[in-house]
Amino acid sequence: MSRQVLGSNSRGFVKSLAVVCDYPQENWTSMDLVGQMFYDQAVADHSDRYRVEKIVGPWKWRFAPLPAFRRCKPLFNADRMLNRHIVYPSYLKTLAKSYDYFHVVDHSYAMVVHALPQGSTGVFCHDLDAFRSILEPDVERRPGWYRYQAKRTLEGLKKAAVVFYTTESVRSQIEHHHVLDPKRLVKAPYGVGKYFKPDGPTPPMPVLPDALAGRPFLLHVGTCITRKRIDVLLEVFAAVRKAEPDLFLLQVGGTWQPWQQELIDRLSIRNSVCQVGRQPQDVIAEFIRRSSLVLLPSEREGFGLPVAETLACGAVLVASDIPVLREVGGNAAVYAPLADIEQWATTIVAIKRGERAAPPKEDRLAVASQYTWKNHAATILNAYENLGS
Repeated sequence: MSRQVLGSNSRGFVKSLAVVCDYPQENWTSMDLVGQMFYDQAVADHSDRYRVEKIVGPWKWRFAPLPAFRRCKPLFNADRMLNRHIVYPSYLKTLAKSYDYFHVVDHSYAMVVHALPQGSTGVFCHDLDAFRSILEPDVERRPGWYRYQAKRTLEGLKKAAVVFYTTESVRSQIEHHHVLDPKRLVKAPYGVGKYFKPDGPTPPMPVLPDALAGRPFLLHVGTCITRKRIDVLLEVFAAVRKAEPDLFLLQVGGTWQPWQQELIDRLSIRNSVCQVGRQPQDVIAEFIRRSSLVLLPSEREGFGLPVAETLACGAVLVASDIPVLREVGGNAAVYAPLADIEQWATTIVAIKRGERAAPPKEDRLAVASQYTWKNHAATILNAYENLGS
C-alpha cells in the first residue's frame, strides 16, 4: 500500500484528490507511467489548489502464495481478479470520505467506482479493449467469467462523474457504443517526458549482443500483445533485411510470446533480432535517437505514446495508417497500410536509402510540442474543479 501526501497549500483550504493507481504486481508499464506523470505534474503545478495522494491498494496472494506458483498464468489471473474486484474496492470503501475527488488512472480498474462516491469520481478511459467482449461479442469471444468481470468493470465506468480520453478516435468509439453521456467526456491527451528530445545525456545502456554492436537498427517500443501486431513487425523486418542485410531489429519493452519466437525462427532472423525488456524513459529516448527508423504496426491504439515520443526526439516514424495514429502523428509521421507487408517493407527501404523523404524534422518537433504532461494534468484537475462548482 502506498499513501503519500505531497501537496500543500500555503494560502488556505485545498481540495483533496486521490490518484487511484494500478497494482504494481501487474506490471502495466503504460498505465504506471501515465499515473506517475499525472501525479508528479499535479503536485508540481497545483499544490495551491489540491492536496494529492497516490493510492495503491493492498495486494493479497490467495491462489499463488509462493513465487513459483505465480508463473502459472491461471493462478496469477485468479489473484488479479480477486484483488481488482474484492480487495481493492473494499480498501477504497474505507477511504471514500477521506477525499474530495478520486481519479482512477486506468479504465480496466473502473470496478472500484462501485465503492466510491459517484459524483466525485473520474476514470481515464484509454481505449475500449477491456470491454470488447461486451460491446462486440461477435468479434471478441470470451468465457462467461471474463464477460462477467468485464461487464462489472464497464458498469463502474458508466457510473463515473467524468471520463477522460486521449483522442477523438477513442471518443467516437465511446459514442458509437453509447457507453455514457458524451457530456461527461473530457479530452486530456498524454504528454511527452523530459527525456524525449533531439539530444540529451547518454544514459547507461543495456548490454546488447556483440554481433549487433554498431549496426543500424529498426526499433519497436511497446508490449508484445496481439493488437501491437508483432507478426507484422517481424515479417516486415524479414522482408527489409533482404534489401538491407546490415539492419537489425531492436524490440524494447515486451516479452516474445511462444508463437512469436517460432515466427522469428521460421523467418530465419534470430541472429538479427534483439529484445530488451522494460527500460527507463531516458534509455528509451536514447534508443529512439540512435535508431534508423521507429516502427509502430499496431492495429489498435488508444493514443500511441511512442508516436509523440519518437517525434519529440526528432526521429523518423513509420506507423500503421489507422485514424488514431494519424490523429496523433499528423503530417510528421510516415504511414503504411495496416498489415501490408510489401508496402511497409518498400516504404522502409526507400526512406533508409534516401529515395523517399521523411517529413522535415521541424515538423516532427512541432507536432510533438502539442503533447505535454503539464496540459494533461491541468485539464484533468480543472474538470474535477468543475464538478464541485
